Amino acid sequence: MTDHQAHTPARPLLRRPQDGELIDVAGVAHFFRLTSEHTGGLFAFEEFSLAPGTIGARPHVHDGHDEYFYVLEGELTLHTGDGEVTVGPGHLLAATRGTPHGFRNAGPAPARALCLYTPAGYENYFRDVHAAVSAGAEATDELLAEFRSRHRTSSYEVPSDRP
Repeated sequence: MTDHQAHTPARPLLRRPQDGELIDVAGVAHFFRLTSEHTGGLFAFEEFSLAPGTIGARPHVHDGHDEYFYVLEGELTLHTGDGEVTVGPGHLLAATRGTPHGFRNAGPAPARALCLYTPAGYENYFRDVHAAVSAGAEATDELLAEFRSRHRTSSYEVPSDRP
């Protein structure tokens, strides 16, 4: 740290409600309020919403980052590695590295939740998928697996004796 840095207080970053990057991927509206570019790679923060009957993410595992989901409205059906559980507002899922997880909206109303990624960078997965689909690619399981692998993420096969 230089002498100048020691005496210059950092300034907080205030984001207004409309400030962010909206990325629509397979029916999930990801609204990134903070990305790697804002936090020096420390974390990313998003608000996402999905309509009833929408799969947010099939079960998968991250090796390079943790995710924390907090439900604001509606219900999310979360895959926890041991099966599924449907939760509502106020529930928090900590999907740390190496833990299988996924989510969908099996409820009758739209769902809205927050997600924190640490470290940041996984927002680039959504940018990649969005760009490919916008260019005419179909969001197949193979395409998603290719993009996931670029971000140290792999699909998780649910054992046949679990839901």
